[in-house]
Parts: sequence; structure tokens; C-alpha cells
Amino acid sequence: QVQLVESGGGLVQAGASLNISCTASAGTITNYAMGWYRQAPGKERELVAALIKDGDSYYADSVKGRFTISRDDAENMVYLQMNSLKPEDTAVYYCAADHPRTGSSWSRYFHGMTFWGKGTLVTVSS
Repeated sequence: QVQLVESGGGLVQAGASLNISCTASAGTITNYAMGWYRQAPGKERELVAALIKDGDSYYADSVKGRFTISRDDAENMVYLQMNSLKPEDTAVYYCAADHPRTGSSWSRYFHGMTFWGKGTLVTVSS
């Protein structure tokens, strides 16, 4: 079991960059698949990015080329580097963890993972 805490959210202007972080306050992220989800007001939660290990990652089409997920297992940290932010990126961003998938499909994680943080708000002004 792992307890996750996000940080680094805030208010930025369109075009800016922001790096949000997730740490495990209890347990370890080692051997877990890690993901970032977001939920905008009035919208369903969506998987933004997920990472099992270097070279094995997923990005939603809406963020591909702008966002990068990374992890540092030794520090128990997961990051989401967000560049060229747009107002439509405004949402609460959640860090999540789950057991690694078997096979190559990421669909297992589209509706959620097992362990969740409480979220951090990212607001992008136009």
C-alpha cells in the first residue's frame, strides 16, 4: 500500500511551464505503475500520463509533446513537467499508483488506479 501527496500546483499564464510533484508519504512507489490524472470542472476525470519504467509510458493525445512524466524511485517521487500550458489544462491533477499491467495495453488504467493522492489545482489563465 502507498499514500500519495501532490504538490506544485498554482496559477500560471498560458504558454508557461509548471512541474508538479508526487511523493509517497507512506510506502514506496517501487514496482508500481504511476499515473497522473486530471479533472476539470464539469468534466470526467481523465488519464493524462502514466509510467511504468523508462520507455514504457502513456500520454493522452491532448498533452502529447507538451507534458513529460518521470519518476525517481530512490526518492519516492513522481513528476509531471507541463510545458506550453493552455487554459484547457486547468484542472485538479491527481497522482495515482497501481500494480503494473500485463500486456501492452494501457486501457486498464483509463478509469483509474488503486491508490490516489488528494490532488493539486493547476489554473492556466488566458
